[in-house]
Amino acid sequence: MGELSHFDAAGASRMVDVGDKPVSRRVARASATVRMAAETLALIQSRQSKKGDVLEVARLAGIMAAKRTADLIPLCHPLAIDSVTVDFTSPDGETLVIGGTVAVEAKTGVEMEALTVVSVAALTVYDMCKSVDRGITIQRIQLEEKSGGRSGHWLRDTP
Repeated sequence: MGELSHFDAAGASRMVDVGDKPVSRRVARASATVRMAAETLALIQSRQSKKGDVLEVARLAGIMAAKRTADLIPLCHPLAIDSVTVDFTSPDGETLVIGGTVAVEAKTGVEMEALTVVSVAALTVYDMCKSVDRGITIQRIQLEEKSGGRSGHWLRDTP
């Protein structure tokens, strides 16, 4: 493991200087798992929620969140993001998996942006469905893959 780069020798917080790093294509993919009652997931999938299309509102919230990551996470560099995608899968009748991918040509990576995408999308699903299911849980927010930069490609090992 490397050292924590957001602190100087005296322990003071600092934004990492990326000025001398080369620009490269950087992509990060993250996921979040949302567990809920089967009836709630069926309501979401049928797009019949009284509050609107839950998946499309969550997708839009995730995209908007990616663009605001530097406003939310201290010391995170503001980036001119090239693309954001948000996708939804249901491996079973009670689980919604949210995937988010962010890409940029920059001097620093977009892992935090991808994690913010899926976090905010998951929170939006909860917000839109809490009136019918207070037992919804948001689980396993995690980086799945990243590429670009000096550290190259990283892929989470699947169990």
